[in-house]
Amino acid sequence: MPDKILLPVDLSEETSWAKPLKVAVEQIEAHGGELHVITVMPRYGMSMVGSYFPQDFEQKALHDLGEALSNWVADNIPDKIEVHPHVMHGSVYDEILRAADRLEVDLIVMGAHRPELRDYLLGPNAARVVRHANQSVYVVRG
Repeated sequence: MPDKILLPVDLSEETSWAKPLKVAVEQIEAHGGELHVITVMPRYGMSMVGSYFPQDFEQKALHDLGEALSNWVADNIPDKIEVHPHVMHGSVYDEILRAADRLEVDLIVMGAHRPELRDYLLGPNAARVVRHANQSVYVVRG
């Protein structure tokens, strides 16, 4: 049974986390362990794009995202579960994989896709995580 579970969430898209959250909480309640919840703020892409934002925009955005994640955890994770929120910055699938390795989780529980990608068998981030993760991945279809 997993001792540590990683749950990636997109705070702006409830369908990305509602079902995976239920699975992760059920696993922790049934078997114990701790839950690590991450959300990822993407990079600008081209450096030229970043020049249009104020110089301290990234730090403020990361801070605000951290507060939003803490509020999300307080609203959605039962008090009896040991939970650790993490804000990552970069490519979504790269940061999920990096966090899974760094935190030494046993299981990644994540949604299969965003709603606008319903025609895909598996969303691009979930597919990359499944292919490259060193851990077991439980993909929850939306």
